[in-house]
Amino acid sequence: SGCATAIVGAAGATAVTATQERSFGEALDDAAVSNEIKSKLISNGGLSEVDVEVAAGVVLLSGRVWTPELRLKAASLAWSVRRADDVANEIRVEAPGGFFANASDELISTRVRARLLGSSSVQANNFNVETYGGTVYLLGVARSAQELEQAAEEASKVGGVNQVVSYVRLRNERGEIVPYTPAQPAAVDAGELLGGPGS
Repeated sequence: SGCATAIVGAAGATAVTATQERSFGEALDDAAVSNEIKSKLISNGGLSEVDVEVAAGVVLLSGRVWTPELRLKAASLAWSVRRADDVANEIRVEAPGGFFANASDELISTRVRARLLGSSSVQANNFNVETYGGTVYLLGVARSAQELEQAAEEASKVGGVNQVVSYVRLRNERGEIVPYTPAQPAAVDAGELLGGPGS
């Protein structure tokens, strides 16, 4: 689809199910963080179009504000919440977008969720989906790097998606939730590229 996919190892929906990779307690912590941040945003003017998603302690701020100062204010308020482990500030500085822009993004999010539900290699309830301006943001805790990459790939195939940015984390062998670090390509000896010694 020509859509770019970015897997980010840095910084939701609060529904909790027994098959989710997050524990019930972790999901409740995320819900509490989300509610506290939303409360702080509501009590500050100019932040009504900022959306908050939280998964595995990672806070995603998206939406729009009028000024760079308001963008920084929203991030500062999110960081002030004790259990916010990481804050991804994807807020854009721009004029309000109106109903149709928001409806288009909601439609994209719905289609991405449906595609994840239809995938046999992705456990859809491990992922929160947020869309803004055609950019799809994924949050959650994946069972494996392969599941994380497959979820991003599935999202990128949905019509209207310009880019997929993943803030999904993994659970390591000790049961800890950790950032995803993409494998680095193996270093290649420059001589091998030229055909080896004597070429």
